[in-house]
Amino acid sequence: MRFGVLGPLRVLAEDGREVDIPEAKVRTVLAVLLAGRGRVVAADVLIEALWGERLPEHPVAALRAKVSRLRKALGDPALVAWRAPGYLLDVGDVDADRFESLLERARAAEDPAEKAALLGEALALWRGAAFAEYADEEFARAPALRLEEQRLAAIEEQAQARLELGEQGLSAELSGLVARHPLRERLRAVHLRALYRDGRQGEALNGYHEIRTRLAGELGVDPGPELRALHQSILRRDPALGPRRTNLPAPLTELVGRDRAVGEIGELLAAARMVTLTGPGGVGKTRLALEAGAQLAPGYDDGVWLADLTGLERHSGVDRVAEAVAAALGVRHDVAGRLAAAVRGKRLLLVLDNCEHVVDAVAELAGRLLAGAPGLRVLATSRLPLDIPGEHVHAVPPLEPGSAVRLFAARAAAAAPGFVMDEPAVRAIAQRLDGLPYALELAAIRARTLSARELAARLDERFDLLDTGLRAAPPRQQTLRAMIDWSWEPLTGSERAVLRRLAVHADGCTLEAAETVCAGDGVRSSQVLGLLARLVDRSLVVVSEERYRLLESVQAYCLERLEEAAEAEAVRERHGAYYTALAAGARPHLHGPDQGHWLRRLDAEAANLRSALDDAVRRGVADRALRLVTALSWHWFLRGRLGEARRSLELALALGGDPQARAVAAAWHAGVSLLIRDRPAAAAPEHLDELCARIDGPRARAEAQWLLSLACSGFDDPSVSLGLAGRALTTFRALDDTWGIAAALSVHAAHTAVHDLEAARRDAERSLALFRREGDRWGLLQATHLLGSLAQIGGDYERARTLHRDALDIAEDLRLWPQAADSLAMLGRIALLTGSYTEADHYHERARRLAADQLNTRTEQFAEVGLGLAARRRGDLDTAERHLRAWLDWCRQWRGDPGTALILAELGFVAELRGDPGTAFDLHREGLAAARATGDLRAVALALEGLAGAHAGAGDHQTAARLLGAGSAARDAVKAPLPAGERGDVDRITAAAQRALGADAFAREFARGRQEGAGETGRRWR
Repeated sequence: MRFGVLGPLRVLAEDGREVDIPEAKVRTVLAVLLAGRGRVVAADVLIEALWGERLPEHPVAALRAKVSRLRKALGDPALVAWRAPGYLLDVGDVDADRFESLLERARAAEDPAEKAALLGEALALWRGAAFAEYADEEFARAPALRLEEQRLAAIEEQAQARLELGEQGLSAELSGLVARHPLRERLRAVHLRALYRDGRQGEALNGYHEIRTRLAGELGVDPGPELRALHQSILRRDPALGPRRTNLPAPLTELVGRDRAVGEIGELLAAARMVTLTGPGGVGKTRLALEAGAQLAPGYDDGVWLADLTGLERHSGVDRVAEAVAAALGVRHDVAGRLAAAVRGKRLLLVLDNCEHVVDAVAELAGRLLAGAPGLRVLATSRLPLDIPGEHVHAVPPLEPGSAVRLFAARAAAAAPGFVMDEPAVRAIAQRLDGLPYALELAAIRARTLSARELAARLDERFDLLDTGLRAAPPRQQTLRAMIDWSWEPLTGSERAVLRRLAVHADGCTLEAAETVCAGDGVRSSQVLGLLARLVDRSLVVVSEERYRLLESVQAYCLERLEEAAEAEAVRERHGAYYTALAAGARPHLHGPDQGHWLRRLDAEAANLRSALDDAVRRGVADRALRLVTALSWHWFLRGRLGEARRSLELALALGGDPQARAVAAAWHAGVSLLIRDRPAAAAPEHLDELCARIDGPRARAEAQWLLSLACSGFDDPSVSLGLAGRALTTFRALDDTWGIAAALSVHAAHTAVHDLEAARRDAERSLALFRREGDRWGLLQATHLLGSLAQIGGDYERARTLHRDALDIAEDLRLWPQAADSLAMLGRIALLTGSYTEADHYHERARRLAADQLNTRTEQFAEVGLGLAARRRGDLDTAERHLRAWLDWCRQWRGDPGTALILAELGFVAELRGDPGTAFDLHREGLAAARATGDLRAVALALEGLAGAHAGAGDHQTAARLLGAGSAARDAVKAPLPAGERGDVDRITAAAQRALGADAFAREFARGRQEGAGETGRRWR
């Protein structure tokens, strides 16, 4: 009798006939006895397996009946015998026992073929999961798990034996099993070997990284020593892993950040027979070619072969190159023609490494070989293309920042045990070394003696710092300087001149700039383009988006060469003159339809413009510095780079120079300082007219008046900013300057809004129409924003929301981030007033962060106060007070700032709602004084309404009613009744006073307050 448990339970007679075991519980008795593996199984265990807690009335008798039926089915009562305290099965032949016996024999076999055969026989016994019908039963769980573990081990051992026999294609067969058992290290090891044997080294390495990550994440452990050793063997391409038809050297380190590039090269070689990897020295062309070649090796019947041409002398002939290639291939044909005959009919990949110094000969040889050998593919590495028919050029870029950081960290940890990772410093190193792998490896060697922070700080002296390389590297890669020398030496005199002069540019330049700055002393402007093209081909100049750039290390090298050539001062003079003229020429275009184009143009040249200013300051060229900063001030203003504007203006003003140029720069400096609002001393309105009076030109003076009016808006005596705006408007009208009239009307409208909303709306509409006629989108944005604010004051929230969204669209399109922050903040206010507090918080927080980035302090304050307003309306008084008090002291230092009045009013309401009328009185009284300083009757009304709440909270409802009437009179005086979205506090205070006084008495007191408040705007209410 034969029994089967490696799958569904099965019983076979000696003649092979299947024996039917009737009834599920009888089959269960047999399964439990088989799980006992020839041992006595207690009756209690059998009863538990059959009935659990639902026992029959006489369980022992019931068990005997099931055993009796089993004996009858088996046809031999002696097979199931009673042995106290239970029953014993004479198991005879069980497939599980045969499996284990075969497994033991296989493990003892030394011949891989015999081992594989025995394991195959053992695994063939399996028909499914062990004890398949009873997988969830307690009696079967342990033996099933033990058998399953043995089956997996047998699969692993069989796969290993098949690999030893040279079998390929196993990786696909094992992949499903690996997916089901991702943490089995031995199974994974066999799979990785199979992947490598199948030519899928990259997938093998990815498989190792996957199990390492999962082991760490799920079990908190590292891979075992066997798997780690296998990983290293794969990285080295250890010959023991399988036969290779190649002379490619085994890599000593992991290739970082190039997985995608390796795949791209494979795709290119599938489509093109000649691929050349180009790029600057140290970018990793050779390492990438070797990795690609190794992964592609299984696809080439005649192998992948490397010919390193580094040792050839410059300009060696084609026969000398052919000798080097023949030596690499191991053939005796050393003349180009005979070498072509030797590779004809073969299917191989030839890797030609370091071709740039013998490029002409390599191009000729590659052309002959490809023409004569259809099965040949060529992968070349060179700092310039070969320029032969059919060549596909693939420029190898520097590493992405994340990969560059990983590479440096890995190499530094290997070079300096105990290396401490300082991510900001390492990111700076990676960026300043341009993400060039070899430069990063040179820098990593210095981690033995310098911390990452110290290393980053010393990169200005990079050629002295990185003067020791890897001993195994060729001489041209021993140091960073030698690596660039290799590219410099073959250049012509004109190429060298253009390259070193190009280095004065910061963050690249346009062709026009290169032609202006790099021409001279033997190089004509008309020659520069052709010379640049040759330098691009040699991977010394990078061109992207119509800009020519140098890698930082190449730039540092070329600046040294510029000093050696005694050209530095002359070239910097041309550079400064060109960019000063560019800024001055751009200035008029920043008003009108070309605004967006010129903003982007100046953005692209920001580094060059800063460099030109620094050079003018260093050399004391005052007039150039003043011309440059006054030309750029409007650009800085639009972009919100107020800190840069102020610093630059201060540097230029410190040099002296032309009085008129200084007068304009001084006015801009005052305006920018007022806009930043971090220096209270800068807000000296009594000096603003004096500053403007020093400017002779009426257009420049009117522009200064307009700017200063805008900058001092909202603090001190309102008549100062209003007077400046009015004088600017008068001058612009006299000059018939449409843009100036529109700009002055816009700021005049903003000032007028505090006392005459209708007049403000008319000015804003006129400003919008004029800006639209001029095609000035910044102006459209300003006027639209103002009209939106006026719509909000009037309670037309839908129109206000539409206008502010339009303004935000313009600001984001032009990347005018200060104005974008203003629009976001206003959208937050509208959401607040319409009861959408979550939306309000979202807009206010976006505005706050953006404004803080731009030094746009007024909008930052406005936005955070908005967060406080929403918190109070939700009843979160603590959060409201925290947001509000964060800005109270800042606002107090600016006399007349409307923010002071609003914050004090809100804090007064917080105190009132907490039941603290005394504190509420103090806050609202101070708020009333601050409101009067603004000249804004709406602010005065809010303070009076706040005082009404404090009086109501103290039980003085008559005074509260009169104060509400005075506030209403103040609002009527500027034709700005309280909109529905802002009536919450007034309605609450009104209801309390009406309940206490009665409707008639409240009305009388309210009317009395209106009468007393009219005309004096509530001045008697102190």
